[in-house]
Amino acid sequence: MITGLLALLFTFLAAASQFGSVKFDKTVHDFGDVSVTDGPLSCTFTMTNTGNEPVTILEVAATCGCTGVTWKREAIQPGETASINATYKNQDGPTPFDKTLTVYISGIKRPVILRLRGVVHEKKKSLSQLYGKHRLGDFGFKALEYKTETLLQGNSVSTVVKAANLGEKPSSLSFISENEELSVSVTPNPVPAGGVATIVFTVTSSPLLYGWNTYTAVPVTGGRKAESGIGIKCFTRENFAGKDSDSAPQPVFTTSTWDFGKVAAGKTVRGSFRIGNDGNAPLKIYKADSESSSLIIELSGDIGPGESGRLDFELETSELARGENVIMITLTTNAPSRPVINLFVAGVIF
Repeated sequence: MITGLLALLFTFLAAASQFGSVKFDKTVHDFGDVSVTDGPLSCTFTMTNTGNEPVTILEVAATCGCTGVTWKREAIQPGETASINATYKNQDGPTPFDKTLTVYISGIKRPVILRLRGVVHEKKKSLSQLYGKHRLGDFGFKALEYKTETLLQGNSVSTVVKAANLGEKPSSLSFISENEELSVSVTPNPVPAGGVATIVFTVTSSPLLYGWNTYTAVPVTGGRKAESGIGIKCFTRENFAGKDSDSAPQPVFTTSTWDFGKVAAGKTVRGSFRIGNDGNAPLKIYKADSESSSLIIELSGDIGPGESGRLDFELETSELARGENVIMITLTTNAPSRPVINLFVAGVIF
């Protein structure tokens, strides 16, 4: 079993999260890199009743029988805490795992999702094997870009990353954030030689930013700024809590896919989607994200109740692969019924 210092190095915790009248110390527990010989892996999530009335954990449903869970079944009084104890049996062999616990709580409309993650290896690997792929100064990272969970306007969301000090002596690690919405904390700091740092990247929403955005933080180690940074990719959408859904827009599309048929490589394809609004308030499309830089999108303005508008696009095919292509457009809107809408531009390039 992983104990002591190794347990500290191979575990990272997500930032605390508030759900109505309850708060969890974390929503993700990552066991990190473990081996098949470590046996069952256990962790605890702690919930605090921050409201004024007692609450009860009604049920905790695990993804499958590979995860066992126990919890306090008695009422939790205001200010009190309760533990949810989970154990991943670690019997599936060397493979990554990502298991969910769905927590149903009295007085909370939507269940809370907790996650257990990790990567099981046949044999233990060295820090260089695990973190040597991307080295910035003394520190090695598994990747240079990470995604957060969806961010609602008015809130913050965090993702937790680990980095190993691959140098021969303790080293401090700090970050220069290129975006005011992104903050970073590092623990421990300085990081011992051969040690692993837990890095919490937190994105705070901006009313000017919707859809997909990438926030960048550049590491500074040994007093030197790295040549490249860590990218945190985050999707932001509207927060409809407390808003009247009866007086809201209702987007309507005649089709969700625009098929351009067969075209020769290098040809520019142009088309448009018609957007109707059957609701009772103006429809705003905050942002349109294309998964390909070859597809340029142009939006019309707000669409009033009972009116229609257009989403025009231009697709440059010269850089696309031969054969069938399907490119997704993601719209972020102010419609509670469809805050995120996916459209597709599809066809064959020869």
